[in-house]
Amino acid sequence: MSMLLLTSHCYAADAATPTMPDAPVAAKRPKVDTNFGDRRVDDYFWLREKSNPEVISYLEAENAYAEKALEPTKSLQDKLYKEMLGRIQETDVSAPYRNGKYYYYSRTEAGKQYNILCRKLIQADGTYEASPEEITLDVNQLAEGKKFMSVDAAIISPDGNYLAYATDGTGFRQYVLQVKDLRTGKLVLENRERITSIAWTRDSKNLFYTTEDAVTKRSNQLHLAAINQGQNQAKDKLVYEEKDELFHIDVALDRSKEYIFLSIASSTTTETRFVHADKPASPWQIVLPRKKDQEYSVDYQGGSFYIRINDTGRNFRVIRTPTEKIARTDKRNWHEVVAHRSDVMLEHIDLFKNYLVVHERDKGLQQLAITELSSKKQHRIAFPEAVYSLAGGKNLEWDTKTLTYSYQSFTTPFSVYEYDMGKQAGKLIKRRAVLGGFNPDDYTSERRFTKASDGKMIPVSIVYKKGVKLDGSAPLSLNAYGSYGFPYPISFSSNRLSLLDRGVVFAVAHIRGGGDLGKAWYDDGKMLKKKNTFTDFITAAEFLINEKFTSSDRLAIEGGSAGGLLMGAVTNMRPDLFKLVISHVPFVDVVNTMLDASLPLTVGEYEEWGNPNEKPYYDYIKSYSPYDNLAAKAYPTILVKTSLNDSQVMYWEPAKYVAKLRSLKTDKNPLLLVTNMGAGHGGASGRYDALKENALDYAFLLTTLGIKE
Repeated sequence: MSMLLLTSHCYAADAATPTMPDAPVAAKRPKVDTNFGDRRVDDYFWLREKSNPEVISYLEAENAYAEKALEPTKSLQDKLYKEMLGRIQETDVSAPYRNGKYYYYSRTEAGKQYNILCRKLIQADGTYEASPEEITLDVNQLAEGKKFMSVDAAIISPDGNYLAYATDGTGFRQYVLQVKDLRTGKLVLENRERITSIAWTRDSKNLFYTTEDAVTKRSNQLHLAAINQGQNQAKDKLVYEEKDELFHIDVALDRSKEYIFLSIASSTTTETRFVHADKPASPWQIVLPRKKDQEYSVDYQGGSFYIRINDTGRNFRVIRTPTEKIARTDKRNWHEVVAHRSDVMLEHIDLFKNYLVVHERDKGLQQLAITELSSKKQHRIAFPEAVYSLAGGKNLEWDTKTLTYSYQSFTTPFSVYEYDMGKQAGKLIKRRAVLGGFNPDDYTSERRFTKASDGKMIPVSIVYKKGVKLDGSAPLSLNAYGSYGFPYPISFSSNRLSLLDRGVVFAVAHIRGGGDLGKAWYDDGKMLKKKNTFTDFITAAEFLINEKFTSSDRLAIEGGSAGGLLMGAVTNMRPDLFKLVISHVPFVDVVNTMLDASLPLTVGEYEEWGNPNEKPYYDYIKSYSPYDNLAAKAYPTILVKTSLNDSQVMYWEPAKYVAKLRSLKTDKNPLLLVTNMGAGHGGASGRYDALKENALDYAFLLTTLGIKE
């Protein structure tokens, strides 16, 4: 077996980078596969061997090489880190939310990486501020001695006595369930592994939890645990197992605490089952049986199920029907509450005792439409900016007029509002502080549209500091995702100010494959139409150049995961168009991954990319798969970032991509691979560590685009 090799030459990367040491070169060990008569040779398949010391040595050599290449940016990294840290209120408290007898909140302390979860008892007069603080969970304590810590699904029991939470200590997104008695501080249930969702029964004596398959990470089993049985996991009852590999499951208690719903979903089809929240041992009933391409979600109010369903159109409608089996399955008992609209995507509904809240996306912009159920009167909340994002808050109370939601934009920091649905009046209760003299009036944000070759109008959201010359000389960072029907959120970033204040324009291309303009927008960028995602992005880049926001030698592009696939595809298609590519945990080895049914991103993804075991999909996927389409030509400067414990896009995909690209490319531009050896798909878990990762990216971007301090 040949060992890891090093090149015997040095090169000058560019004017900003000094002469570099030898770049790592991975050994070539050809693996030949033949599909439909097509022969593929994969020289770097061996990099999948995570337990092989040679693989780790290669990743460490790439890290050392990248560290050397980034040495000239170290002082800028330090400066950016201090800048970004200086904008953060390190000791802070989140917006509180009510749940039963308590108000809950999280807080941070200066110098500590993680949140501290807390609550205060509500007094007889309705206030809570003077009550003593009770710490329900200190994530910093959980993280002691670990390189990574993530807490997911921290859910209080209905009686307020227990906290069920799940922790991941590696970044592999395999969560372990613990249940803490908040009265004693002791764990009353622990070490249930591979947890994906949690739901309490109404009496707080039982807990439903779902688990994933150990190999494919598909959430496929529903269990019921009794709190009073102690630690004996053998007594937990397996309630349901989903056998179809296209489907995954999720369990939740509804806001009214009347029902527990089990959602069983593929990318295109849904089935929902339910049980009374106070009768966990009862047989589960099906709301509507699964039917190919029928998607729906369910909520409950006043003896009726409210069903968001796509039976009359891709953008969904809402119907109301009695909960009884015969009534709910007979469409003559379906009463339309919100009709389907071809130009408005109905994303989600929230039901309260007296109100229905519909989360919509109208012409790409999120809206909140509120209906008073007794009077049927409806109104929308007005929002002041042309480009923004919304999200529902911690709305855990059932009998309330108060709706909590968050709002942010490119120029408005993350803000939490309480809205009185009866009085139609809202108030700001928390806006994330931005220290250091931030003034939103110093920046301009706008939404523009550009026409794709087939006539589709692609939205592009843009923000820049006032005074930046839009004559083609400005550096620009263009970002996008474009998969799974996920809209790209418009978020505020105090970190991003370090780019904007240095004259960088920041833009987001809302390309097909995402859900920014509804389901049709998604459909036009998946399966055998996936290339629309890539051509839309190229069109957006050309638009920004033609409109003098930037030029190709000042244009950086960035994306992660499926957005990393986008980065790889467009760089193969138009390497001349970009100066810099930053690719995070990129899904670039699409053919090999989608042919391996043992991996997480496989069987369940057939409805997103297609099944390459069928020739039309094999041919199409291979025609754009970044790894398979690398060629001997000049490429822009590229920074690829991954994590050793990534469970969504395995580390070897970006590692193989860089190894192959380095052996082929004809330019002398930097190609760097940075692997976080102690994290997963989302990178560093600690907030200070994450800032340092961000500072590295920004320093490299600014240096590559020629922005001097």
